[in-house]
Amino acid sequence: MSNYGGPPHGNGEPTSFILRPPQPDAPHPDPDAPHRLPQRGAPQTGAPYAAPTQQAAQPQVDASDPGVGRLIAGRYRLLAKLGHGGMGTVWRAEDETVGREVAVKEPRIPDHLPERERANAFERMRREARAAARLDHPAVVNVHDVAVEDGQPWIVMELLRGHSLGAVLQEGTLGTREAARIGLQVLGALEAAHQGGILHRDVKPDNVLLGHHDRVVLADFGIAQIEGETSLTDTGGFVGSPEFIAPERVLGQRPGPASDLWSLGVVLYAATEGVSPFRRGNTPATLQAVLNTTPAAPGAAQGPLAQAINGLLLKDPSQRLSADRVRLLLEEAAAPPPPAPTVVHSPSSGEGGRQGVTLSRRTLLGAGGAVVAAFVAMALVLTNPFAADTDQGDKWKQATEKQLGATLSVPDAYKRWQPAESTSNEEWIRYEDPSGAVWIRLDLIRKDDPIGIAGSAAAEAYDDAETYRESGSTKLDIGSGSGSGLKMQTKADVAYKGKKAATNSGTYLDTSDSDNPAPREFRIFYYKTDSGDMYKLTVLYPGKGDLTVRGREVAERTIKELDITKL
Repeated sequence: MSNYGGPPHGNGEPTSFILRPPQPDAPHPDPDAPHRLPQRGAPQTGAPYAAPTQQAAQPQVDASDPGVGRLIAGRYRLLAKLGHGGMGTVWRAEDETVGREVAVKEPRIPDHLPERERANAFERMRREARAAARLDHPAVVNVHDVAVEDGQPWIVMELLRGHSLGAVLQEGTLGTREAARIGLQVLGALEAAHQGGILHRDVKPDNVLLGHHDRVVLADFGIAQIEGETSLTDTGGFVGSPEFIAPERVLGQRPGPASDLWSLGVVLYAATEGVSPFRRGNTPATLQAVLNTTPAAPGAAQGPLAQAINGLLLKDPSQRLSADRVRLLLEEAAAPPPPAPTVVHSPSSGEGGRQGVTLSRRTLLGAGGAVVAAFVAMALVLTNPFAADTDQGDKWKQATEKQLGATLSVPDAYKRWQPAESTSNEEWIRYEDPSGAVWIRLDLIRKDDPIGIAGSAAAEAYDDAETYRESGSTKLDIGSGSGSGLKMQTKADVAYKGKKAATNSGTYLDTSDSDNPAPREFRIFYYKTDSGDMYKLTVLYPGKGDLTVRGREVAERTIKELDITKL
């Protein structure tokens, strides 16, 4: 824990957390430019560089410090300072009752505050600490006790071994997957706190602790922080670090869960981009940046992580991404890459012009028995001159729909279907397989259509998902009857011809025939053109049976090969 984050002390300390302290002989030429991190593995010239260790070194005990050796509440012996900030000092201490080391936070309230307000602040601290102690989440620091000493609440917490994210970022940025993994844990801690009615209000790299076994812990949950502040200067300082404070808090509005999510977005931006996006040379400039500056689009962070960061840094808290949407994006960003596809050698000309499959000795020896058997069986089929021709020719056709300004790729046997008359301004077309079990439907929703468009392709996808869940509808605009058990997942970072698109996918149980309920599966693709029109391509197919695999293949190819005339 650093001393950054509190009010200026007049001794040259920075006003808030900085990613890399500037060198004394290299003044920053532009006071309004954000500070930048070096890339990991590239230490600055003349600056010491050391790889992070799994456990932080124990601080040296300063016998001259008057606090060392002090006994708090008759059981907690202070051993050494771990750090201090604007709202308190953290000590390493020994709980002499149970014989374990703990972290003890000594609160700090500005001396100029009237006695009555100081007493009220201490009472809020006690209440918040007790609330935090009830939180049960692996990413929340455990609060063991609230010890009252001389009328002040000392917060007793677990002693965590490791490094803060702030210390790790001194050496360079994080990769996308690692940043998303850490972000997921911090998000889980925030969700647990918000459900318990607690706002963190100081989410920053110094308060994100990285411990053993990939554990991520968010410290200082509602502890030693003043709740319900009406202005930033009530106590002569800030509750939290200025560059991580959400715009609504800068304006003196009452904070909510969205304020903590903003701070998470700033942390993720700094961790991956190497820049603290709103940090400036002084506090007023930093707050102006928070209110008025839009950071450059993420460059190192791509795909769902970039979308999460952008959605979290929206100035209007009502437009900010919800925790549920952020979780979906971070889970996708943190997921390991798909395994490399198995390479099957194609038939090649051998001696005498015979055709065959060539398998290397290493492949045969390294593969399991079942895999080898599969290769051998394939070789027999390919080399058997009496084998029947099993290529049934999966023929597809290009169906140009001029009224929709698009061309659909559909299996040749699929039939075009559309009512003779349409009762709305919505334009659409549907193709069905001969059995009627697999449907493809393309909708064009004009920008001036009375039903409206939610916004971007991603916004439309999320809007549909929420509508389906809230209404319980499983018709998906292409079927009839009723359904139940709808499960849906939205992907908002799909690329279509180099531009942004989105998808919904999921399953439900079609109960229109109550005697024979049928599981169904679907995929919906969304794309908004530059002119503002929205295309929605839906593929619906059985959720079980032989046609499930076929339905997935049709959905994949139809979406991939959709050709929109006017992008």
